[in-house]
Amino acid sequence: MSALNEGFMRRAQRVRHTLKRKAHGRARLSVFRSSKHIYAQVIDDNAGRTVVAASTLDKDIKGSLAKGSDLAAAQAVGKLVAERALEAGVTDVVFDRGGYLYHGRVKALADAAREAGLNF
Repeated sequence: MSALNEGFMRRAQRVRHTLKRKAHGRARLSVFRSSKHIYAQVIDDNAGRTVVAASTLDKDIKGSLAKGSDLAAAQAVGKLVAERALEAGVTDVVFDRGGYLYHGRVKALADAAREAGLNF
């Protein structure tokens, strides 16, 4: 493992550890960002299962996006995951940015999820 990847993984573990400690039973909105797509999951850590998920590869939004790796795509995924979470009965979550900085696509996804009704 390269030094950059090792630092990223260490930061992601540190963020997740802190979130799980302070979650108080809330679900976790986890984000994964690749070079071509962005993915989001609402995870119930108590039950150990994924409640809902959304990504730029979903049929609902794939055709309407020019690219899967821009701010518009991140906003669409944030809105979609929030709508699905509200349908599943999840309103309060903690935001797990992983090892990514809260900037750019990650921030756009979080803002869109907040506007769509998730509380975090």
